[in-house]
Amino acid sequence: MSHALDFSGRRVLVAGGSKGIGRAMALAFASAGAAVSVCARGEPGLAALREDAAALGVPMHTETADLARLDDIERWLASAAKALGGIDILINNATGYGMSDDEAGWEASLGVDLMSAVRASRLALPWLQQSRDACILNLASIAAQQPRPGAAPYGAAKAALMHYTTSQALALAPHRIRVNAIAPGSIEFEDGLWARRRSEDPALYHGTLAKIPFGRFGHPQEVADAALFLCSPLARWITGHTLNVDGGQVLMG
Repeated sequence: MSHALDFSGRRVLVAGGSKGIGRAMALAFASAGAAVSVCARGEPGLAALREDAAALGVPMHTETADLARLDDIERWLASAAKALGGIDILINNATGYGMSDDEAGWEASLGVDLMSAVRASRLALPWLQQSRDACILNLASIAAQQPRPGAAPYGAAKAALMHYTTSQALALAPHRIRVNAIAPGSIEFEDGLWARRRSEDPALYHGTLAKIPFGRFGHPQEVADAALFLCSPLARWITGHTLNVDGGQVLMG
């Protein structure tokens, strides 16, 4: 009997995976034996990801795509399914980081954080229905549970994504397709939001750090580890759930 975290023979798609959490998930699934396809807007980040995957001795299919565009999502899914031979796991990780409470902020968050997941999940369904063990994983955020000044569009879009996760789980249960979400807390990585805020807004950085009971920011790999679990047979009876991966941050209010 193979280990439950052995993803050999599984086809995994990561939407928005060239850096940070998405990159960590893509490499984690590939290292666990999965065939992986990743899309992102920028080719340089995808090229770096392919190099990292090659260093681990695993192949990585990549494609540039703007996930705010329906036709780009359609193109990537078709290309990935052809390259990998199907789709077993879809991970919706893209974010528009719409923080400003204006038209641009709302458009970025709703168009990418919410609608890219809705569209990709709908369009991937024909392939997922052919899988013997299909699942969808959406990347939400504890921002959906903790209102903060200046981040209304982002938090609202992630809250909608969490609700969509539950309604989608119910709708797809007859097809034996599981749907879950992860809500990361504050995750720090090179060139990420919190790495920039460390120098650009140290008061916010250290104020946030003080509200994390474990006394540090999270790492992308810690979210990737949770993703491996939720997409594995170990979680075969879990659907419609959002798992906080936040070091207890949400407990502090």
